[in-house]
Amino acid sequence: MVNRAERGELFIVSGPSGSGKSTLCDALLKQSPNLCLSISCTTREPRPGEVDGREYHFLSQALFEAQRDDGAFLEWANVHGNLYGTRKSDVEAALDSGRDILLEIDWQGAAQVAVEIPQAHRIFILPPSIETLRRRLRSRGQDDDVVINRRVAAAASEMEHAGEADYQIVNERFDDALKEIQAIYQNNHS
Repeated sequence: MVNRAERGELFIVSGPSGSGKSTLCDALLKQSPNLCLSISCTTREPRPGEVDGREYHFLSQALFEAQRDDGAFLEWANVHGNLYGTRKSDVEAALDSGRDILLEIDWQGAAQVAVEIPQAHRIFILPPSIETLRRRLRSRGQDDDVVINRRVAAAASEMEHAGEADYQIVNERFDDALKEIQAIYQNNHS
């Protein structure tokens, strides 16, 4: 274990699907050499172009549940019928090496991590409106209308949890939202 001054900082970014959190996280990661992304585990099927170990660790339901039951996850949640989780060992290894780590997870996971690591910096990304969110989800071309409608319905409930985060960013204009998340990182990184 390294001393506290050398340990990395943990940043948690949450927000509803289509809020732009992935795009913001990708841009922040490209500009921040000491910041690395924690790769979550999931039971969902890979989307076209996704690679195991790059976007997610794609696990079978049985393997995920076995690891969960063994206490391997810092957080886990059932999101839209699929299980997602962050391995404790991955996060601790990065932090102990002095690297800052970014978790891009849902609000449920963020709340679980905050209990385990209360000094984590929580950031919630909000869309400017539900209609903007619907348009963004449609423009992805990845989900059918049934899935989009389910995600939009869940978004209002998810956005009620924005106040639990240390910071809220409304992603109306990408450049402005990126400046906000960059400032949060610069003011808090090790």
